[in-house]
Amino acid sequence: MKLKADYARMRMDALYVVHLLDEYQQSVAEGKDIEGYQALFRAVEQMPLDEHKVAMAEVLSDIVLNAPIRENYAYEEPSDLEGIRRLRPREMGLGSGEALKVSYENGMDGAAGKGVSPEERIHGAWMGRICGCLLGKTVEGMRTDELIPLLEQSDNYPMHRYIRSTDVTAYMRENYGFFKGRKENWFADQISFMPFDDDMNYVVMAQKLIEKYGRDFTPYDVSQEWLRLQPMTSYFTAEAVAYRNFSMGLQPPDSAVYQNPFRELIGAQIRGDYFGYINPGNPEAAAELAWRDASISHVKNGIYGEMFVAAMLAVAAVKEDVHEIIRGGMAQIPATCRLYEHLERVLEWYEGGVGEKECFHRIHEEWDEYTLYGWCHTVSNAMIVTASLLYGGGDFGKSICLAVQTGFDTDCNGATVGSVLGMRGGIQSIPEEWTQPVHGTLQTTIFGMDMAAVKDLAERTIRHL
Repeated sequence: MKLKADYARMRMDALYVVHLLDEYQQSVAEGKDIEGYQALFRAVEQMPLDEHKVAMAEVLSDIVLNAPIRENYAYEEPSDLEGIRRLRPREMGLGSGEALKVSYENGMDGAAGKGVSPEERIHGAWMGRICGCLLGKTVEGMRTDELIPLLEQSDNYPMHRYIRSTDVTAYMRENYGFFKGRKENWFADQISFMPFDDDMNYVVMAQKLIEKYGRDFTPYDVSQEWLRLQPMTSYFTAEAVAYRNFSMGLQPPDSAVYQNPFRELIGAQIRGDYFGYINPGNPEAAAELAWRDASISHVKNGIYGEMFVAAMLAVAAVKEDVHEIIRGGMAQIPATCRLYEHLERVLEWYEGGVGEKECFHRIHEEWDEYTLYGWCHTVSNAMIVTASLLYGGGDFGKSICLAVQTGFDTDCNGATVGSVLGMRGGIQSIPEEWTQPVHGTLQTTIFGMDMAAVKDLAERTIRHL
């Protein structure tokens, strides 16, 4: 008897064979010399989904794994920690974190909300992340050709509040592709807690990781906690692939590269917050912990995104100026990578007087939100986070709204921006209109933790400083 897999019933985001063109685009972007195989990738992509296509995909996977970097490739992008640190920008002066070693307990001179306690900052970071995530969760996956009309027709453009259930008309429900077949939309006027979301699950998981292993955890420890704490259905794209790879016995860093066309997408960038929370004033330490986490599922710019966010949060605990916060994050990634180049570009636009609308328009021109690669890449979304922090001017509501109304990965970007500003200003800097719908409660899909009080999570975080 010959057994056959039913590929149509498998998790599509963890099934390499259906993402061959994503693999090709990813490989070319990271400099792999595979252009000569483009026709083969396209031919295999057109094959019916069966064991023959899977066998051909295995061949393409082997080609990608062993492909050299093109000689004329403009970037140097290591995935190992030593290599990353070697290529950091030296002129910023924030590399070791020593320049930020100040009296955290007393509130920072020149920091937002001078005199804000560590407890208030940590509570603000958690709640800021939740509020930004909720704002974007309602429309996660909606492209701007439907998002902007929705906002305009509900007098919420420029965006300045949560989207309510009453904002969605009968016409939209029947004709907008986003709403067809959807069972839940998580509108702020219909909830009494923050619904589960992978963006928030990862922060809680990081806390559990530190509680179990301390700061000396290894990438392998992270992989085992993933298997222990959540089902595979809670993971997506690169994380789902890595989870599959752990289950097959592949260990980090191999788990990040084997048949993983999503290895530079945003997944790691949403996982680094906790490592920033527990390293106030020490972006280097925050970035190192983020590297250990990211390296189990991502490479290159996928890793750098998590290090960038973790470092920003460490700086946001002690600095008010948004430019310093962003630069502090950038100081922990290679100056020779695509992410650094694109973040520098956003800063140059802002400092050169480019207007808010034009800045976000330029991001849309470069990145195609209608493809998975463009919509979910680390670089496109990090550019949105950076632009939202800059043009938001430190205002919590305006900043998270910019991150969401721009489209792309709305819940991820809203969450990151909210987390940074919540750390920067403390819980008192977040207006009640944003915090009220969640009633201080977070739902998770982590085994043994259905609901959690945000204050309790913040208090546990303080014990890890």
